[in-house]
Amino acid sequence: MSFLAWMALGLVAGFIGSKLVNRRGEGILLDILLGVVGAFAGGWLFHIFGEPGVSGLNVYSLFVAVIGSVALLVVYHLFRRRRAW
Repeated sequence: MSFLAWMALGLVAGFIGSKLVNRRGEGILLDILLGVVGAFAGGWLFHIFGEPGVSGLNVYSLFVAVIGSVALLVVYHLFRRRRAW
């Protein structure tokens, strides 16, 4: 996939993941970053369980990226919440 396709997929996945986890976005840059990293994390997790990971700019790849970004956001919020205390 091209760099722009990863950015587009990351933006959409990060935005959806942010809305699912905490009902508000984290900001456009953090949404993109968490979405792209989440796409890698989701692809890795799916690969471990024997399923194909991110394969292109399609609905299945978006699903994988959203699952990865949600998992990443949950971990992010756990560490962020602990620091505030």
